[in-house]
Amino acid sequence: MSKDRDDYEIGYGKPPKSTRFKKGQSGNAKGRPKGSRNFATDLDEVLKAKMTVNENGKPRKVSAQQAALMRLREKALNGEIRALDRLLSMADERSADKEAQNKERHLSSDEVDILERFVNVHAVASSAEGQSDGE
Repeated sequence: MSKDRDDYEIGYGKPPKSTRFKKGQSGNAKGRPKGSRNFATDLDEVLKAKMTVNENGKPRKVSAQQAALMRLREKALNGEIRALDRLLSMADERSADKEAQNKERHLSSDEVDILERFVNVHAVASSAEGQSDGE
């Protein structure tokens, strides 16, 4: 054992083996407990929770998020200016997001030409390899 201690170099980033954390021991024992939740997780759960809403006189189960949006729509249609403003701003943001996603999907004609040439070159190269392997 003393031979192992003599051979082991102690220095920066190499603490003595006796002072290292034991297996299963945490370096921050009083840190965040396992299983504790953050605000985002709690918010997601609250918004996904199902609740019963009466729509046209019939009960219907919807998420809390959907119920809140339905209530906002109802207030906006009843003339509450703040609710209308908020609903329109949310719709505008959503429209801008959709527009950005659509722009990302479409390729210009130059990009399509480049991709076609790439495919043709690799098709010729792979067929040439197939012929040389077959001979």
